[in-house]
Amino acid sequence: MPVEQAAYRDAMSRLGAAVNVITTAGPGGRAGFTASAVCSVTDTPPTLLVCANRTNDSYPPLVANRVLCVNTLTPAQEGLSPVFAGMTEHSMDERFDGYTWHTLQTGSPVLDEAVVAFDCTITDSAEVGTHTVFFCTVEAIRTGTAHEGLIYYGRGYHPLTAARK
Repeated sequence: MPVEQAAYRDAMSRLGAAVNVITTAGPGGRAGFTASAVCSVTDTPPTLLVCANRTNDSYPPLVANRVLCVNTLTPAQEGLSPVFAGMTEHSMDERFDGYTWHTLQTGSPVLDEAVVAFDCTITDSAEVGTHTVFFCTVEAIRTGTAHEGLIYYGRGYHPLTAARK
């Protein structure tokens, strides 16, 4: 008997994950969305994966551009999560307002003061259910100065502080 969708979603709410804003820019336009489905695949070559819902308004530009940046948020940047998740009235261009952005290798927007930013080229993908899993080669990394991360757990945001040595 298959697992029911509601039971699966409840179980997944107990799996804490970093909150990321995924950005892209190029011939398909500038766009971005919020994602927690991001993880490392291998360090040789440096590769990570990002899962994106194909109904997401950022999906067409992402596919056209074939580049992205994973911007991992700090607790101070929590307000960006619902904006980039499309839970507000902000247009795609307005999502980028109020924060400082720059670029690294691919031209994708890199959020200043992010915990870390992974600037990537999409090298492969696989469709699974409603989502596409993008496999991305990391072209550049920008490590921020923040020592706190932001996780999503139990359907809420929580700051995560690293133990200092």
